Amino acid sequence: MNLNFKQFGQGDPIIILHGLFGTLDNWQTLAKKLAEDHTVFIIDQRNHGRSPQDETFDYPTMAEDLKEFMEENWIYKAHLIGHSMGGKTVMQFALEYPDMVDELVVVDIAPVAYPERHNHIFDALLNLHPEKIENRKEIDTILEKQIPAYGERQFLMKNLTRNKEGGGYRFKMNLPVIYKNYAHILANVESEDTFDKPTLFIKGGNSKHIQAEYQAQILEKFPEAVVKTIENAGHWVHADQPEALLQMVREWFL
Repeated sequence: MNLNFKQFGQGDPIIILHGLFGTLDNWQTLAKKLAEDHTVFIIDQRNHGRSPQDETFDYPTMAEDLKEFMEENWIYKAHLIGHSMGGKTVMQFALEYPDMVDELVVVDIAPVAYPERHNHIFDALLNLHPEKIENRKEIDTILEKQIPAYGERQFLMKNLTRNKEGGGYRFKMNLPVIYKNYAHILANVESEDTFDKPTLFIKGGNSKHIQAEYQAQILEKFPEAVVKTIENAGHWVHADQPEALLQMVREWFL
């Protein structure tokens, strides 16, 4: 799959994968700063952003997408950073292809199955009918009824682009396929193998995605794992505390 990506800088490669409903642009600011010392690639995962769309949508498949991307770009080994859904993708990849990973950074997600947390988002987006709407203010007003948090709405609205013909908007992401495969995104990372290289799990201090009871499952698959917390950050650590995240990642990759 020919994934959409952007590239910055020079040096040892870093690859960054976004989370559910995200795009590579969510990580562009951090990528440009890391590019002072590295070649940094930010990627749209399948069914997101400007990458191709496909009916298959699970972590083994997305790990294969990453392997194909690295091979096509002559990257034999890289530092990997993944947030949320992207974190599970890089975990799956590291377990299957450990020789292609230098060090691993997983942002606010664990290799465990999670309960459904996005149903209100799916309900709002699937009933939006953006092709009938002429301006973003109206979209924001409609979404506010089910998604009261302004920042969350703005994040989701980055998935909308104007139709070139016929007026209105359309989703960049493949929303129906994402919804149909939602259970796969919530699922745990499955592998009989372990990744025995240094792995940093970064927890947002206000987030519940990495909990103390997940420690055993983390160490079972990633025995060299370290969990560090960035205070005053929720699940979107890169948006809430970008400088603290940048410093922590730089120190880990030294």
